[in-house]
Amino acid sequence: MRIEVKGRNIPVSEDLREHVERRFRVVGKQVSELAELEVEVFREHNPSIPDCFVAEATLHLKGVTLRACHSDRDLKHSVHVVSEELAVQVKRHREKRRKRREARAPLLADLTAQPSGVELG
Repeated sequence: MRIEVKGRNIPVSEDLREHVERRFRVVGKQVSELAELEVEVFREHNPSIPDCFVAEATLHLKGVTLRACHSDRDLKHSVHVVSEELAVQVKRHREKRRKRREARAPLLADLTAQPSGVELG
């Protein structure tokens, strides 16, 4: 999985980049190598918003895009929560695909097992 970390009005340090890669390692094990993850971090400059650090993650998979967003007082905690939300979404998506595949498998087996109806002889 390719991970891209972007900072909007925040410099992305090497420490933050390593933290993001470490947190999203679980998600990377569940998706294909062709998946693309974009993590964008930024700070809200509104003084009336106490949870000013925001992390948004967008995961592009084959045929579906998963998104998660969280704001908190601490940037690393925000990244942590977003990674957990995305892991749950990926798990749910994989279960859906598995159920569809299992439901379709008996139908395909029945079609291949039935004779074609043409008798030779």
